[in-house]
Amino acid sequence: MTPPAGAPAFLAAHGWGGADILPLAGDASFRRYFRVRMGERGAVLMDAPPPHEDPRPFLAIARWLVERGFPAPAILASDEAAGLVLIEDFGDARMREAIDAAPHAATDLYAAAIDLLVALRGHPAGALRPYDRRELHREAALLTEWYCPAIGLNVDVAGYTRAWGDVFGRWVDAPPVVVLRDYHAENLMLPGDGRVLGLLDFQDALAGHPAYDLVSLLQDARRDVEPSLEDMMLARYRQATGEGDDFLDAYHVLGAQRNAKIIGIFTRLWKRDGKPRYPGMCPRVWAYLERDLSFPALAPVADWFDANIPPELRGDPMVLSGTDARA
Repeated sequence: MTPPAGAPAFLAAHGWGGADILPLAGDASFRRYFRVRMGERGAVLMDAPPPHEDPRPFLAIARWLVERGFPAPAILASDEAAGLVLIEDFGDARMREAIDAAPHAATDLYAAAIDLLVALRGHPAGALRPYDRRELHREAALLTEWYCPAIGLNVDVAGYTRAWGDVFGRWVDAPPVVVLRDYHAENLMLPGDGRVLGLLDFQDALAGHPAYDLVSLLQDARRDVEPSLEDMMLARYRQATGEGDDFLDAYHVLGAQRNAKIIGIFTRLWKRDGKPRYPGMCPRVWAYLERDLSFPALAPVADWFDANIPPELRGDPMVLSGTDARA
C-alpha cells in the first residue's frame, strides 16, 4: 500500500500539496485507496492504475448519480491517464460494521438501502452497456470455468449453458434500470452528514434488470442475511413498486446467476490472483444459491446441479481441493 509515485504531484496540482497520504484499503481488483489529510481537510485518493484499471467509468457514474441527488462521493480532482481520482471522504463507518455492532439497526439500514433502489429505478438508464443475456451467460460460466476444475470435477458444460438459456429466456426481460452490481453492506457507507447512506464501488454499472441489485444486497456474499430479513425487504420493495410474482421469479433467477458467478470469481481470485481469503466465503454463497434453486423458475438449472455437482462438493474450493493454504 505504498502511494503511487505520481500522487504527491497530482495532489499538489489540485491544492493538496504536502498532504499526508495514508493507506486505506485495497479490494478484489487492482484498485487501491488512500486517505489524504491536510490540516482539517480530508479526502480519499483512488489509485486505478492503467492498463489494469480505467477510472473513467467510475467518474461518469459518480457524476450521473450526484447530478440526480444520489449519495455518491463528489469528484474533487482527477487525472484519467494516471488513474488517479480524488473523491469526497465518507469516513470509515460502513453499513456492515454498524449492523454487526448494533443488530437492531439492520431493519432501518436495509430499508434505507431498499428505498434508494426504488428511487434509482425512477431514472432512465441512459447509454450504459446492457446487462443482457450474453453477459449473464458469460458470468454464470465462471463457475464451470474455475470452480469445477479447481475441485477436480468434470461437468456437462454444454448442458449448463442450455439450462441457463431456458431460464433466462423466461424470466430476465424487463425495462432496464441502472444496475450498480456491487450493492451490498460493505459498499454502503454511513457518512453521518444527514445522508443515511453513501454509495461506493459502482464503476461497473450496467443497464439491466431491477432485481439484480436487490439480490446483491439481500444475498450478500460477505455477510449472512437472514431469510426473514430478505423476505421483509423484498416485500418492502414490491409494495413500493407494485412488482408481482414474475418479479420474484426473476429475483431468484438472477440470485442463482449471481451466486454461481461469485463462486467462480472467488475461486479465480484464489487460483489466478493469489488471494486465499475469498474461497472461505463460498459456503455462504452456496447456501444462497441452493435457496434460489429451490424455486420452480430455476428447475432446469437445479436439475443440472443435481446431476453434476453433488451436495458434498458444494463448499470452499480450497478445502475440497485438499490444498488449503490457510491451515
